[in-house]
Amino acid sequence: MLQRFCACFTLLLVLGLSGLLMGDTSETIQYFPKTLGSYWVYEDQYGNELTRWVIEDQEVAGEMHHAFAYEPALEDWADYDYHIHPNFYWIGEEDVIFSVGREAETALKARLTKEVEVLRKTFEKMEPSFTIFYDVEAEAQDLFYVLPMPVNFDDKWNAMEIKAKITMRSFPPQDPEEITINFTIVETGTVVGTEDVETPAGTFEDCLRIQYQTETEVVTSSPEMAGSDMPGESFTTLWVSPNVGIVRIYQEAEDILLKTVPMLPGVEPPPTVRQPELNLELKRYEVKSADAEGK
Repeated sequence: MLQRFCACFTLLLVLGLSGLLMGDTSETIQYFPKTLGSYWVYEDQYGNELTRWVIEDQEVAGEMHHAFAYEPALEDWADYDYHIHPNFYWIGEEDVIFSVGREAETALKARLTKEVEVLRKTFEKMEPSFTIFYDVEAEAQDLFYVLPMPVNFDDKWNAMEIKAKITMRSFPPQDPEEITINFTIVETGTVVGTEDVETPAGTFEDCLRIQYQTETEVVTSSPEMAGSDMPGESFTTLWVSPNVGIVRIYQEAEDILLKTVPMLPGVEPPPTVRQPELNLELKRYEVKSADAEGK
């Protein structure tokens, strides 16, 4: 029966979906502005706004990082995306980097928990005499490598890796008594070129276009999942404008577990947990000058 349950941002994301990470990439061009008081307001396809503010640098593990704050505040960790909501970042000689490990772990665990809950309710509705118990674990690398420096078009780099494990049991116990599902999610990045981008805030020329793609490997003790489609693939594209920052973020994403588990015959597919598409465009912004910051 338990097996039936399993069966049933130079740039952000660099920027962003993060995006907007911002800092100096040369003496004349800033792809990631970091002057206090700078802000960027984005609007998605549904009219929802997200504002990113530059706040004072903060110390993290003995090192000073540039920092952002967001409005509105995040209410549900399942909605967190390290491309879009990085709190801390720095710009080194070789990379633009987000410090997002703990947040990425919390977010993935929250998403997977929601997905398991969808399946649990579906299964228990079909089999009222059974109860499903589960544990969800997640582990992410601390740093998200947003962009190598210098920027080389078409070179691919490993940006992020996250692992997760779901353990499920049923009561009364079934054979097998426990099912485990292990996920390894690897994200790569590529700067594919430059483009002019038109947004509600205006037209921005020669924006860097950065693409991120995830691939997910699944190892499970459930034979019924062995032949399922590859799950949770996502694509994120960031457009970063010189001296402005991230001007657009586009993402296509799939649920992870729900994509993996085939439904039983005659059972309607459960609703998706993650929004399958997101388009954030710059609506208005202000990038403060260094001189203004010192006044």
